[in-house]
Amino acid sequence: MKKILLSMLTLVGLTLPIWATNPMTPSMPSLTIAPDAHAAGMGDIGAATTPDLNSQHWNPSKYAFMESKGGLTVNYTPWLTKLVNDINLAYIAGYYNIGEMAGTVSGSFRYFSMGAVQLVDYTGTAFQEAHPNEWAIDVAYSRKLHEYVSMAVALRFLYSDLNNGVNSSANNNSTEMHPAWTMAADLSLYYRQPISLPMGESYFGLGFNLSNLGGKMTYDEGYTENFIPANIRLGASYELPFDNYNRLMVSLEANRMLIPTYGSKFAEDGERMTQTEYSDISSTKGWWISFCDAPGYVDEITGKTVSPAVEELQEIQWGIGLEYSYNKQFFGRVGYSHENYWKGNRRYVTLGAGFKLSIFSLDFAYCIATAPSNPLDGTMRFTLGFDLAGIKDLVNNKK
Repeated sequence: MKKILLSMLTLVGLTLPIWATNPMTPSMPSLTIAPDAHAAGMGDIGAATTPDLNSQHWNPSKYAFMESKGGLTVNYTPWLTKLVNDINLAYIAGYYNIGEMAGTVSGSFRYFSMGAVQLVDYTGTAFQEAHPNEWAIDVAYSRKLHEYVSMAVALRFLYSDLNNGVNSSANNNSTEMHPAWTMAADLSLYYRQPISLPMGESYFGLGFNLSNLGGKMTYDEGYTENFIPANIRLGASYELPFDNYNRLMVSLEANRMLIPTYGSKFAEDGERMTQTEYSDISSTKGWWISFCDAPGYVDEITGKTVSPAVEELQEIQWGIGLEYSYNKQFFGRVGYSHENYWKGNRRYVTLGAGFKLSIFSLDFAYCIATAPSNPLDGTMRFTLGFDLAGIKDLVNNKK
């Protein structure tokens, strides 16, 4: 059963190459997948970009700056289409502004289907087909602390069913596998300041999001405990108007997971951790030591020794994105996301386009891998958004 669990976690997280050095492999890595076409078209960044309907995933604090009273968005992503055709991510998010002083409530639901997976026993013999899946549901509350600053907190329930109800103990496995669940929370801040220029009003934004801070997950009755992908994300953006119709936004962002590096030297005897020692680390301790636990390694290409400090920096994934808008109705996007070669080598250029009317919006994103043999190449995302206030006004006007 451990082989099944490992293969499924690899399938979801998916894209880590065999040469990855001291990789971080959390449970429910599907939580790290960009769910919407807007952010995906800008290199998978969204902490400090213009507030939009899918801010719940990137930085729920941005909802406090939304101009409309409420909105809803539906997103769909076929995943790893270069390898299989039955893995996909569905994501629904929405918000409602209670009032300027009362704040904004928001929520989302994501469902990740891993398609059909053939389960095998400890001898490698196939015995049943399963349809593993993962889902998460969350709620958040955001409000302005200042004219230019907002804050949000979110609470999330996570559920992962990797064997789809199949009883593995009936197939001569020593450990029965069960669905896993846990709770997590987010804490975020957003700063958005208007700047008056001769050609119009520009905006400078900063975003910060601590996400998925929560308990660990176990699939095997507590024999092993797995970290969830806690993450810290920092971003900055600047929106520049050229005239009353044309605008350009540029955004930079960096993020890293807050989980210990497997193979670190934080064992009591000073040696590298065993699987049991790694599993015994608490979530809270894992967040803190993740900043200083990289053991270092030897670069197999150059033969040079990579120090622990440098390896810590290599665990940071960064991206840059541009968005051009015309009359706040037509949008063109391009971005780039970068991950170190030895930490996964997920590097890709993204393209996106969007169209927005008073009551609905439509967005599309496409991924072009720049690293060879990257299964993310060709990934598409689709987003359909609705302005609930606009729909309400339209209905009232027809009465």
